[in-house]
Amino acid sequence: MTGSAVILDPQEIERKSFEIIDSEVGAHPYDARQWPVVRRIIHTTADFDFAGITLFSPDAVASGIAALRRGEKVLSDTNMVRAGVNKARLAAFGSDIACHVADADVAATAKAEGVTRSIIATRKGVQDGAGIFLIGNAPTALFELLELVRAGGPRPSLVVGVPVGFVGAEESKEALLESGLPFITCRGRKGGSAIAATILNALMLLAAEEA
Repeated sequence: MTGSAVILDPQEIERKSFEIIDSEVGAHPYDARQWPVVRRIIHTTADFDFAGITLFSPDAVASGIAALRRGEKVLSDTNMVRAGVNKARLAAFGSDIACHVADADVAATAKAEGVTRSIIATRKGVQDGAGIFLIGNAPTALFELLELVRAGGPRPSLVVGVPVGFVGAEESKEALLESGLPFITCRGRKGGSAIAATILNALMLLAAEEA
């Protein structure tokens, strides 16, 4: 059922949504590159808390965009995150996204070691040369990535660390804040697959616009 007040044009819906978000948030601490990311998170979730809890390291956006332009590989902690990423746009940068959590070898190793598949999948992603990490669900994946870096492993170009939940999520994000890595995160329990994917999609749009 349609009526005169119903907007059917998707671009106009997005434009109007952003207008509402800008109006309701008002003044904010984010710069011209950070705010488009935060605004898209709010657009995805309809949750204005993200205007206060989303945090960026000073170099996060620049480092992420540079990594995209170099075509660095992306690793996601779940296939839900991977499904939400615009893969055609990612391919245009010469990049792709992998998720190893359902790989047979990962499952077997995790069972043998008595750890989560997310831990083993993270190790595999690091070994495969991923430079951008999207972690939207598994705190153990984020803890493992930080431990691998501390042990002398490759430093990621960007860590999108937004695991959601009640056990380890908040703590893993606090550890990310102290890591010295380029990061985008949201403090507290909130997060999730849609947010992790949204952040990368927003960065790809920024990279394309600035090009």
